[in-house]
Amino acid sequence: MTVGHFIDGQWICSGEAVTTTSPSDGATVAEYHRSDSEILSLATSSARRCFESDAWRARSRLRAQFLLELADQISAVKEELSVKIALESGKVITQVRHEVQAAINECVYYAGLARATFGRTAEFDEGQQSLFTREPIGVAAIIVPWNAPATLLIRSLAPAVAAGCTSVIKPAHESAGTQGILMECIARCPSLVPGAINSINDGGVSISKELVTDPEVDVISYTGSSQTGKLIMEASSSSLKRLSLELGGKSPAVIFPDADIENAVNEIVRGSMAHSGQMCTAIGRVVVHSSSYDQVGDALAEKMKALKVGHALDESANLGPLINEAAADRYISYVDIAHRDGSILVKGEKLSGGAYGTGCYVSPTLAEIDDLSHPLIQNELFSPFIVLERFDEPEEAIARANATRYGLSASVYTDTQRVAQLAARKIKAGTVWINCHNRLMVEAETGGYRDSGLGRLHGVEGLGPFLETKHIYTESKQW
Repeated sequence: MTVGHFIDGQWICSGEAVTTTSPSDGATVAEYHRSDSEILSLATSSARRCFESDAWRARSRLRAQFLLELADQISAVKEELSVKIALESGKVITQVRHEVQAAINECVYYAGLARATFGRTAEFDEGQQSLFTREPIGVAAIIVPWNAPATLLIRSLAPAVAAGCTSVIKPAHESAGTQGILMECIARCPSLVPGAINSINDGGVSISKELVTDPEVDVISYTGSSQTGKLIMEASSSSLKRLSLELGGKSPAVIFPDADIENAVNEIVRGSMAHSGQMCTAIGRVVVHSSSYDQVGDALAEKMKALKVGHALDESANLGPLINEAAADRYISYVDIAHRDGSILVKGEKLSGGAYGTGCYVSPTLAEIDDLSHPLIQNELFSPFIVLERFDEPEEAIARANATRYGLSASVYTDTQRVAQLAARKIKAGTVWINCHNRLMVEAETGGYRDSGLGRLHGVEGLGPFLETKHIYTESKQW
């Protein structure tokens, strides 16, 4: 089946047919119709009509019921969806199953909040009363990346639905097949109102530009690179659209002298190598006290060398392929730069032939770089690449942790609560984990400082981008 566009409760199969291929073996995974300006206009107009009709935004119980129905629909196709994500993204199947369950959890959580979005009142003097209501902002454009297409869609869509917004979704072209399954789940929900949720397939840069500047769109929820996020911010500035941007990261892991080294190393390997490092919260830098530097370096090297690289459907694989050949080539260029400017403890390489066939497989890299201005420290690499750095004083550790333009997440490893709390406060990041990494849950807000984004996702604050506050003032005569 060729994935079409879902607009106003109907599938529209128009536009050039394009295929997606698996980075695991190059096999065709899905086929989809590209969008164009006409399709985009139909989708945004549909979302606007539905929003203005009050059939969706004024019915919180209906929207809550829809989210519970969607949770059930995704649960019914959990394994099918997991396989499709694994094949399209290269993320190993054991990790994908957690992603799909997280999407289900998002639906259930925001179903509760759909019926619990309260305002407040204030009385300033006798007969002078203010009512502050929370209202949906309007039409939401949700732009979804390829690396976690189920969770990253639902974590924006669910709060948009809970708030009462209508939506236009645009997935990455790499995950068109995944989006097709998710939209089929949405379409099967009895409580869905036509036009409340619309989806258009990727149509290239021009369609993305049209979406973020479309006058029918009131809020943009985007997850992706900082560079693209800034372009969206610039393009939408003339219409002052509300923005929710979760952007790039360069997460540091700081290991203090009293840390449990075994636990720290295990967490760092998991936190850096998940999805072969193709996560914005992935650890890219390990900042270690001199007293434990060699021990940590040796332990990390041993663990990384033992990781199994394999097909995304291999239940025993720790790392799957990178998303495409260009990403694999960029990764090898990073390895070459590290060899030139630093020292390499574990040298990554492209893997081909035999079980790897023509897939986009690479092995991980652990490198030592001291210069804080070096691009391997400053830039998001989106690959299984860790830079090891040394510090002597706590102030130096914090300075190193904060030395990039990013501030999405970090982790701190110490057995001293006072040190942990001080470090967490001083590190400029939206999330700081203590003695662990990448503990993501629907109830806990995430988001970035500085170049890592605007606004928050998950939790109660996840509703914020999709709501407006209205002040209604009443003045009545005294008895």
